[in-house]
Amino acid sequence: MAAARRLLSLLLPLAWARPAGCIDPPGGGWLAGAVPEEERCTVERADASLTYSLFLQRFAFSRPVILRGVTDNSAFRALCTREKLLAAFGAHPVRLSTANTYSYRKVDVPFQEYVEQLLEPQDLAKLGSDTLYFFGDNNFTEWGPLFQQYVPPPFGIPGTSPAYSFGIAGSGSGVPFHWHGPGFSEVIFGRKRWFLYPPDKTPHFHPNETTLAWLHRTYPALPWAERPLECTLRPGEVLYFPDRWWHATLNLDTSVFISTFLG
Repeated sequence: MAAARRLLSLLLPLAWARPAGCIDPPGGGWLAGAVPEEERCTVERADASLTYSLFLQRFAFSRPVILRGVTDNSAFRALCTREKLLAAFGAHPVRLSTANTYSYRKVDVPFQEYVEQLLEPQDLAKLGSDTLYFFGDNNFTEWGPLFQQYVPPPFGIPGTSPAYSFGIAGSGSGVPFHWHGPGFSEVIFGRKRWFLYPPDKTPHFHPNETTLAWLHRTYPALPWAERPLECTLRPGEVLYFPDRWWHATLNLDTSVFISTFLG
């Protein structure tokens, strides 16, 4: 509790006591990338007019949806600039996972070392097992003050409870196809491209091939009928994915994102 209070005392002044006329840099100070978006988004979108009953009826158990305007996370976004996260968490260790389907290896490094030395564009020649990715494995005692500022999507699945997973990753990085329980994923900074298949349609991929390599080598040869649902999320947009849907992710820019898993 004492550690959480100390971090909160760091975060709050950084967010709300900026000098007059001082504004945060574009994109939160995170680097833009050059990875292309899809030609056409094929995931349905919904806005704040979507009711909980309609969410349950149309999407919760059947198909993904992109939500826009259902929450306001401007306060959380203000805390997630490069400068503020380094000031609040730079000395704290973070656990990195390899960016392959099964994430065999974990590596602990100081957050500042990850941001300043390891957070770089994806090398197309690298395997997933050689690519380190910061997502999940968050220490909730240390990161709790930040998560307290996050406003999750207003929808849930009966019989489940939410758990947060926060991440930051470089342009071209991502996680290859995998599946798990249902959840939401929101982009805070940057752009994140998603590829999704229903549970009964297993995608063609190698679990140790990065999403970027799959996009270059496998995706172009897929017939239109065999291509996934896909779309690029921008800051403030939230993707909902149902239980057991296959999905792969690709960060087009250096991206800051948070997922709410419903377990």
